[in-house]
Amino acid sequence: MDSNKSPLWYNFFRKQTQMDERIADLWLKTPLFRKISRKHCRALVPDMHLRSYQDGEVIFHQGETGIGAALILSGQVDITSHHRNLARLDAGDFFGEVALVVDEPRTANAIAVGSTELIFFLRQNLDELTDRYPVDGARLMRNLASILATRLRLSNEAISQQEPLETSAKLTDIPKEQNDA
Repeated sequence: MDSNKSPLWYNFFRKQTQMDERIADLWLKTPLFRKISRKHCRALVPDMHLRSYQDGEVIFHQGETGIGAALILSGQVDITSHHRNLARLDAGDFFGEVALVVDEPRTANAIAVGSTELIFFLRQNLDELTDRYPVDGARLMRNLASILATRLRLSNEAISQQEPLETSAKLTDIPKEQNDA
């Protein structure tokens, strides 16, 4: 409790505002929250979900249905798929944003590296933002579309630089019996 506040006037039920401010500051530094009002971002933070993970603990598995994005407050997260490390993310990075818009299986695993603390921004938080603050909700959706388009473009560029597969087939190469099925 703040030593400058009388116990008669101190709200014991209020969440830690310093932590809320830190979380809002980190989200506002991401492209997902670009041009979102600080006030509206801050209003969402108490409804976000804080989780701690130990080294090697799985945050989510590939194939599980996602419900939101996560922002790394401390620690690191490895993103893996098919026993291959795709990325190591640090504090201030976010991941899992596809789950904000589609109810689809996760395309990779997320695994804590060291002691890791995350804050989850769920689809319901996005719905709340859109309902309460439609302009900022629309901005966040545009930001999300831009992020997903950029990741798609970068993935396409990476794929195009790989050697073409000799076994790739066109639809016209499939025998007629299989094509009719």
